[in-house]
Amino acid sequence: MRVGVIDCGTNTVRLLIADDASAGQVGHDPYLADLVRVLRFVRLGQGVDATHRFHPDALARTFAALDEFAALIEQHGPLDGLRFLATSAARDATNRDEFFAGVKARVGVDPEVISGGEEARLSFLGALAGGNVPGGSVVVMDIGGGSTELIRGDAAGAVASAQSFDVGSVRLRERFLHDDPPTVGQIAAARDYVASLVDGGDVPLDGVGTFIGVAGTNTSLSAMAQGLVTYDSMRVHNSSLTTGEISQLAGELLTSPVELVRARYPFLEPMRAEVICAGALICDEVAQRVKNDMLVRETDILDGAALDLLRRGGSPQLP
Repeated sequence: MRVGVIDCGTNTVRLLIADDASAGQVGHDPYLADLVRVLRFVRLGQGVDATHRFHPDALARTFAALDEFAALIEQHGPLDGLRFLATSAARDATNRDEFFAGVKARVGVDPEVISGGEEARLSFLGALAGGNVPGGSVVVMDIGGGSTELIRGDAAGAVASAQSFDVGSVRLRERFLHDDPPTVGQIAAARDYVASLVDGGDVPLDGVGTFIGVAGTNTSLSAMAQGLVTYDSMRVHNSSLTTGEISQLAGELLTSPVELVRARYPFLEPMRAEVICAGALICDEVAQRVKNDMLVRETDILDGAALDLLRRGGSPQLP
């Protein structure tokens, strides 16, 4: 069985086409064999936090990426299932019908504006797909452009509590961190805001056995800590960051102009470099509360949604 997932977030749009590598193995749960994994920076959420509308330029960038994805889907098809996930930015935009029509015209499926809870569930499933974890409690943190998901469960995949916060790297940067680099006052206000959300949330962060970070902020921080010049997903996947390393990187990024960040970390795409300081701040606030080293994984909501499709025989709908 071959499935595809498009994940359209606030900052990026990504495509995964994968086969079920367990086909023919009796008694095995599905697991993925990647055929295509592509990421494009489109900043669909440009200004959405302030205007609650998709900017025409953001729609144009997104549709151009989807035209590219449509060609890849045709090349590797036919697919047994295709799912288009629209997350934080699409939940907030009043002109999302224009976005929906553009998506359907290009890739042939309707976008699913998934809830924060569904986003958290799929992120947890994807994080666990990256390898075994010891027994005990697991907390997964997925920092996106518009939202951050915290999920607590166990190594078998059972979710005990989950929450999606309407704050991600793009949203926090646009709302609080206006200068380049941000001022001391802006950083303090941003930290207070993130801390209030996390401390008032429903996911307990004490007594965690395994702490997993997924998505672009966390994987980029790992590459920075390793001193990579060219991004290498093999070196990032299942690497780890200490709380001290996270705090040090957050402090550095929050006090450095974007131009300097791009010069120091040439693997960063411009749209990632512009908001990585905000993502690092969120990561730092959560890590200080968990107090464990963070296991960084490349597998995330894309993988979770693809596995979900395989388990349902290609149908995105619940039975």
